[in-house]
Amino acid sequence: MKWVAQLPYYKIQREIRDGEQRNVASNRLMYLYQDRIVTRHREFPLKDIFDMSYRSMGDMGGMFYLHTSKGVYAYLIECDPERFIEAFKEQELNKN
Repeated sequence: MKWVAQLPYYKIQREIRDGEQRNVASNRLMYLYQDRIVTRHREFPLKDIFDMSYRSMGDMGGMFYLHTSKGVYAYLIECDPERFIEAFKEQELNKN
C-alpha cells in the first residue's frame, strides 16, 4: 500500500567515545497510510490516534506530538507539519 503523506523527523542520541560525549542525529521518516502511521520503531492504527499537534521551538523547528490511546509521542522536526496534519484529517473524514 502506498503512503499518503510523509514527515521527516530526527532522533538525537548521546554517545560517549574516547571519553567525549557527542550528540548524534539520525534522520528518519514518518509515513501516513490510509489506516495507520508508521515510524521507524512504532506503528499506530489511525483508530488509536486522537489528535496531532505541533509546538515551534524557534529557528530549530519544533516538537510534533501524536496523541494516541496509549499516550503522547513526541518527535523532533525541522519543517512545518501542516501538510501532514491536513492529510491525516482528510483520512479521518474519509473513514466516516
